[in-house]
Amino acid sequence: MPFKEHIYSVLIVSASDKFSVSLRALLPEKDYSPVNTVTSINAAQRELLDRSYDLVMINTPLPDDFGRKLAIDISENKNAVAILFVRNEFYEETYAKVVDYGVFTIHKPTSAQMITQSLDWLRATRERLRKLEKKNISLEDKMAEIRLVNRAKWVLIEQLKMTESDAHRYIEKQAMDRCATRREIAENILQTYK
Repeated sequence: MPFKEHIYSVLIVSASDKFSVSLRALLPEKDYSPVNTVTSINAAQRELLDRSYDLVMINTPLPDDFGRKLAIDISENKNAVAILFVRNEFYEETYAKVVDYGVFTIHKPTSAQMITQSLDWLRATRERLRKLEKKNISLEDKMAEIRLVNRAKWVLIEQLKMTESDAHRYIEKQAMDRCATRREIAENILQTYK
């Protein structure tokens, strides 16, 4: 299996104990842990506030709502991948409403083979999200560093009457001479002159 380095946390949202037990049987502990089950949308929302999950599997309909809104909310606001299990007569309508949000939809009744294949898709999607999260964090760090260096440049311009290009060169040269990062030099400048 290509995803062996990760163990995926799973939340099953289903009012049917039989469905939950059947689904759990397809989730070996070596690949999926913890696997928690709730029986309503409200319980799922509380659970998602307490902890994050990699995969959220929703067996529709649920006692307090169908489940589409929950799946859309998970896909938009969480770093989890959501899948809806939908009876054939509601499949087309449900699929049309959730596909633009990246929610997976599967017909029910379904087979163990189809669920296993779907799990592969869910894990692949979760890995793609994981990479995007890392890239996003990296960009946020880079932007924070740029803002910090710019603040340090303005301090040099105000305090030492440097031009912007001189302040930029000063920070770059100090970083090279001291084998330090531009962030460290900028922090030192801000501490010195504030």
